[in-house]
Amino acid sequence: MVAAGAGERFGRRKQYELLDGRRVLDWSVAAARSVADGVVLVVPADRADDPEKDVDAVVAGGATRSDSVRAGLAAVPPDAGWILVHDAARPRATPLLFTAVLAALGDGASDAAIPVLPVTDTVKHVRYGAVVATLDRSELVTVQTPQAFRAAALRAAHAHPAAQATDDAALVEAIGGRVVIVPGEAGNVKVTTSVDLLP
Repeated sequence: MVAAGAGERFGRRKQYELLDGRRVLDWSVAAARSVADGVVLVVPADRADDPEKDVDAVVAGGATRSDSVRAGLAAVPPDAGWILVHDAARPRATPLLFTAVLAALGDGASDAAIPVLPVTDTVKHVRYGAVVATLDRSELVTVQTPQAFRAAALRAAHAHPAAQATDDAALVEAIGGRVVIVPGEAGNVKVTTSVDLLP
């Protein structure tokens, strides 16, 4: 559970904001706990000693998202076969979505499974303030978490300390891993501004 961000766009640490009476991260932890054998919570370094409920370990995050995921991976038992990575800033992800990405790995033929939504707007590639191409949106999706991984593939993708990406599936793709998709949830919004916390 990645909850180490500074919340620069939000203006403060959004993972500790209240949503319907509970912290944003508490909603995410509860959804993960419903399907996972264990939960590792990655938090800002100055919150690593705070007591947290319903998690098995609390670790300090790093300077980037990928650094934080690596910190969390170090606390996952080495015998874990599957690992879920979820952004705590997506508190509305349901337990069903966690189950769906895990189920997509059930046949063992893939290294990762990610939830996606189709792109409904026209998407243009721009450079230096001008359009250079209009992309075929039928082949584009937006990506959510939770993302499920074969543990060995995720550890291999993060083996190099310089590996950086906005999501972990990109790192698995970079080492040649097979990433499959499942339908995401429209309500699984990433909290970015205070508007995203409205009911």
